[in-house]
Amino acid sequence: MTTSSEPRGARLAIPEPVLGQLESHGLPVTDTLDRVEVGLHAQVRSSHAFVDEAARYLLAAGGKRFRPLMVALAGHLGPDGQAGGVQRSELVDAGVIVELVHLATLYHDDVIDEAAARRGAPSANHRWDNTVAILTGDYLFSCASALSADLGVEVTRIMARTLAALCEGQIREVQGSMSALLPEVPTIEPTLEHYLEAISGKTASLIATSCRYGALLSGVDEDGVEAAARYGWNVGMAFQLSDDVLDIDSDQATSGKTPGTDLKEGVRTLPVLYALEDDADGELAGLLGDGAPSDEQVARAIELLRGSDAIDRARDTAGTYVTAAVSELERFGDRRIVTALTRLAEYALHRAG
Repeated sequence: MTTSSEPRGARLAIPEPVLGQLESHGLPVTDTLDRVEVGLHAQVRSSHAFVDEAARYLLAAGGKRFRPLMVALAGHLGPDGQAGGVQRSELVDAGVIVELVHLATLYHDDVIDEAAARRGAPSANHRWDNTVAILTGDYLFSCASALSADLGVEVTRIMARTLAALCEGQIREVQGSMSALLPEVPTIEPTLEHYLEAISGKTASLIATSCRYGALLSGVDEDGVEAAARYGWNVGMAFQLSDDVLDIDSDQATSGKTPGTDLKEGVRTLPVLYALEDDADGELAGLLGDGAPSDEQVARAIELLRGSDAIDRARDTAGTYVTAAVSELERFGDRRIVTALTRLAEYALHRAG
């Protein structure tokens, strides 16, 4: 049960194609997600009033709670198909861990991106400053680490490796950004291979870990745990590539996203890379140049990208990851949870369609 200080809206924002039908198909996750919400508020608590306020800032702003959902769903992959008893309690804690890590990365991302807003409110770095935002993110990482220790060495080891992958992926993206960097930072040519490696770390790794936790804690055998993690990784890749498409091809009024955000930051996402493959020295390349483009240049770049086949190619690539994700579920047989996870993977593609 949630209290008045624990916003239910954060949970209800999870994609309806999955959550809306789970209970009727005998796959309860609502109670688990409610308990995750309570657990988040219990963990994010400090005796220092300002630390408490800053740490709860993005928590109160809500969110999809997508990663805890993946933990809860993968928890149904166990031999009995049920996430009950002690295992269920552990799944709740795992859901809290992955969401705390995700929230911590948001504080850091806003500093990196110099973002002014997050979830319809001033970002933490904009409301206070970069130092507060960075240290608050670190505080949330520490909360996640403390809770993971309660679940054992393996859970802690998995998260430590995931944090390394998250950091490496974000650093790769920064190095491949065409925005101005300090001379001391070695740059990486923003190739297709580089970009896929970057999003594998900064996005797909945590979603893979969410599925790994759910399968591991529900008693799935080692091969099944690896299959669940690969499923999550592929879904994570598809979601990020869908975001790439939405950043260029979405309408702000319906998506809530400002088109061209990645372009403005100098990040060459998949549609841009595909378009530049077709015309490496054309108008688009000139507009994007070596630094952060102006608003006028971003608007023209979006127009060019929407008129090319790069967006369709990016959608097709996202589709290959969805296909790969679904194939990993074959080992689990014809079960309701497999249908639900398949539907979730397909949602990653449909949201960019």
